[in-house]
Amino acid sequence: MFGMHRKKKAATPGDLVAAPVRGRLLPLDQVPDPVFSGGLMGPGFAVDPSDGRITAPVAGTIVMVPETLHAVGLRTAAGTEILIHVGIDTVTLKGEGFTAHCAVGDDVEPGAPLLEVDLETVREHVPSMITPVIVTNAAERAVGEVDLEAAAGAPVLTITGP
Repeated sequence: MFGMHRKKKAATPGDLVAAPVRGRLLPLDQVPDPVFSGGLMGPGFAVDPSDGRITAPVAGTIVMVPETLHAVGLRTAAGTEILIHVGIDTVTLKGEGFTAHCAVGDDVEPGAPLLEVDLETVREHVPSMITPVIVTNAAERAVGEVDLEAAAGAPVLTITGP
């Protein structure tokens, strides 16, 4: 029709992934677990936490919280799937030292509380508290470079659609 304009479909914005916990940012190859350090779960980064408050690194929906509370999985509106795995071998604690502040199906904004970890209790029983943050569906996404110099709250990783 004359005079009508079609609106262009907006490009799907990328997902900006921040650190989910305060601490020192590390490349995955420094995670003391070959599954993570070898990139077998996917690309990402890790944090050596100085705080026990685990927050949402992106806006999304909680898709996984195991009974052991040692990890959280999120899916963003753009389809990126993020796994936060708190510490190494923490699954063996069966939830001891962990408190969940989220459940599967919850929609969260960046910075929303996900887990609280009693670092002193947990640290005594595991080889490391280094926390990998992994893009588990990276084969379907374009994952940018990791910025290990990112300021607190700033994006560490940018992910765009397929």
